[in-house]
Amino acid sequence: IKLIEKNKLLNQKRNQLLFNLELGRLYMLDSNSQKSNQYLNEADLLLESNFKNFKDVAVSNLTNPMMETYRGEDYEKLMVNYFKAINYSTQGNIEDAVVEARRMTLALNRLNEKFKDNSNRYSKDPFIYNLQGLIYEMNDDWNNAFIAYRNAADVYLNTFSPYYGVTIPKQLKSDLLYAAYKMGFTDEQTRYENLFNQKLDNQKTDSTSELVLFFEEGTAPIKEDNSILITNVDGRGAYQYIDQFGNYVSIPFDHRPYGIREEKLSDIRTFKISLPSYKVVYEKKNISAIQINGTDYQSELVEDINTLAVKTFQERYLSEIAKAMARFLVKKTLEIGSSAIAEKAAEKKEGNDKKENKKNAEEVGQAVGFLVNISNTLTEKADTRTWLSLPAYISYVRIPLEFGQNKLSINYSGKLF
Repeated sequence: IKLIEKNKLLNQKRNQLLFNLELGRLYMLDSNSQKSNQYLNEADLLLESNFKNFKDVAVSNLTNPMMETYRGEDYEKLMVNYFKAINYSTQGNIEDAVVEARRMTLALNRLNEKFKDNSNRYSKDPFIYNLQGLIYEMNDDWNNAFIAYRNAADVYLNTFSPYYGVTIPKQLKSDLLYAAYKMGFTDEQTRYENLFNQKLDNQKTDSTSELVLFFEEGTAPIKEDNSILITNVDGRGAYQYIDQFGNYVSIPFDHRPYGIREEKLSDIRTFKISLPSYKVVYEKKNISAIQINGTDYQSELVEDINTLAVKTFQERYLSEIAKAMARFLVKKTLEIGSSAIAEKAAEKKEGNDKKENKKNAEEVGQAVGFLVNISNTLTEKADTRTWLSLPAYISYVRIPLEFGQNKLSINYSGKLF
């Protein structure tokens, strides 16, 4: 926490979101849920303000995207809701936890609207729906709990499994069937029993107390700076690059919105651009065995941030390439323009020998262009910022409790807690 508070990069205004995200997460790990939500709420306000402006775009095009205001990855935005809800719940503040559950609906709707319900993009998150269901159930709101559990289950059922590294948890199936039973939705209960090939196990009663235990394991992937070579195939703007498998991939890029004439493209045949790439640093998930009162339980994976980070970036990879290309071409145009202006200015100076004067002017123009080229090269960099204190995996288990004292032990990676 002290390191983050003193970090010069994170204390810059453009990184205000990251500053609040990191401190919110770290205070949570320090068991200070109140302080954690103080920073997470600040982060939430920034995310809701949709703080993108023209200045950001201009600065990015002339330097690099690291100079833009950080606006967060889509999955990072939903993790804010998750952490806040857990903080409120551990405080026993069910009212605010329910408010956060309702705000999750708004966040999920924004994500869904962003991709127009595109099943090939990260437009839903069943973990967040599942979490909503748990919070509503905690508040004895079985109707909304049923809707949330159903939304979570339908994401798994309607898309290819696993969904971003996660298969539908058995606990979610049980919770959905029980919520349908509690609401008297017999037809829905029967329908999902058939879909799940699983019958309702109605052993618990309204007086049953339960523990929902979340395991947050490892650290999320980091971003690294990576360069790729772009080729202008026909000299008129038909671009392509070679992917990691050796295949030629065409890049749909329209140069016209950037004010670059087609004849200028013939001078730029091959060039490098910088892009971020994710590196997974915590690859293998460990198995957590939980024993309570002599009975064994197994946690189930509900969110795979390793897969989310890598795959959601792959989904927008071509658009990231297009933005990097636009940045390069804007810089290149600036370089050519600066050289031409300097040459003309030098040529206008009085001199006895016009031929010698023209030669000197050309050298000045080349020198200025060279200096701008150096500046462009030095400032070219991918945006490698990311929320580093996120876990790699989130798992959960739901355990019935006995009246009075309960003895809980956890075997994690061979260590007993």
